[in-house]
Amino acid sequence: MPDFVPHTEADFNEMVQFLEIYELSNLFSSIPENLRLTEPLKIPNGISEFEVKQEIKKIASKNKYSEDFVSFAGFGSYDHYIPAVTKALASQSEFLTAYTPYQPEVAQGVLQALFEYQSLINRLTALEVTNASLYDGANALSEAVHMACIIKSKQTVLISEGIHPNWRKVLSTVAFGTGHKITLLPLKDGLTQFETTQTNDISAVVVGYPNYLGAIEDLDNAKVLADSLNALLIVAYDPIALGLLKAPGHYGVDIAVCEGQPLGIEMSFGGPYLGVLSCKFDYIRRVPGRIVGKTIDQDGKDAYVTTLRTREQDIRREKASSNVCTNQTVLAIQAAIQLCWLGPSGLRALAGRCLSAANYLKKKLSAIKAVKALPVHTFREFSVDLPVSADDFISEMLNYGYLAGVSLGPYGFLNRVLLTTNEKHTKQDIDNFVRVTERILK
Repeated sequence: MPDFVPHTEADFNEMVQFLEIYELSNLFSSIPENLRLTEPLKIPNGISEFEVKQEIKKIASKNKYSEDFVSFAGFGSYDHYIPAVTKALASQSEFLTAYTPYQPEVAQGVLQALFEYQSLINRLTALEVTNASLYDGANALSEAVHMACIIKSKQTVLISEGIHPNWRKVLSTVAFGTGHKITLLPLKDGLTQFETTQTNDISAVVVGYPNYLGAIEDLDNAKVLADSLNALLIVAYDPIALGLLKAPGHYGVDIAVCEGQPLGIEMSFGGPYLGVLSCKFDYIRRVPGRIVGKTIDQDGKDAYVTTLRTREQDIRREKASSNVCTNQTVLAIQAAIQLCWLGPSGLRALAGRCLSAANYLKKKLSAIKAVKALPVHTFREFSVDLPVSADDFISEMLNYGYLAGVSLGPYGFLNRVLLTTNEKHTKQDIDNFVRVTERILK
């Protein structure tokens, strides 16, 4: 056991027994064997820091970088162009603090920036309240479900099978501790079936907009089901899609959540990301985390403060609706800067580029006899069924310089691949990708 690992052998044994994985190595079973480090790095002893860095560079040169491929992969993390202005402003040292802005007299800049972030998300979603951010999209969904269960004093949640599978796993883990019961609404031809025989103890109906297969769900039908059950409607939306799609608030959605990574945040190998949560004003006192508010100080000037905090440290434990104790301040501010830079017309244009590229790619691929796309309306992401294993297809396409989507094999669709487009894709990129696909599938 390495000296710097603070856990004992007994700690590890207890952990693996509890997780029922039985061996520590099984924690890494999802990593392909050829990518696992099975022995220490061969770095000579007694060399200088500079020489160590040179050795590490040689090892790192074996990696393939995103710039080496044309990527059609998405599945919750999207390769958008991030302008220099967003990075430059978000990296200002004034926004970088290791401490929560509890003392407003010394944190007006950060508090105002978070207030602007909240206001921008309110406009985007057509809802009245947004908190100062959460950890990521999956965390935001879990908090929204817990919030709904408290509001309705009911434990069962109907969640669409079209919600991102990884988000559903996170929600199931949280529900194990909170006692919430998760019931799936099945998909048919890529769309949620808003029907259920379960009518008691329902706190919320959860649906994606679009769902993880890229299909644009009918939120009117979702709202009808939620109202018939006296339940809240929770929607997990794509923030870029709202440049073209009707905002959740206009459907009467009660709580809306999203992953804020597409709003000017790097993919960064999966995080840190930005959890966004908005809701109707009626539920403001149940919102997790914190909300920044605007007031007037004793000199009559605008002032910003943390208005409401619902964590257990701030109020009586039995009244707390969440134990979330912090937020993603820097990333929330970065998302706000990106939204300001885009503006309404820019967001609409960005969404339009994604949509037109996806439609063009879907049309070209569907012309290949062996490829079948789901007959649903989509935004920037869509799935296709192939005559071969999705894993084999993606592996072969790597040889031609393409990250050819995400395999849906682990989620029950052995021959199905999920493809994503963005504003970076040119017509030539798509034509070349289709040409290589056709050659491989012959």
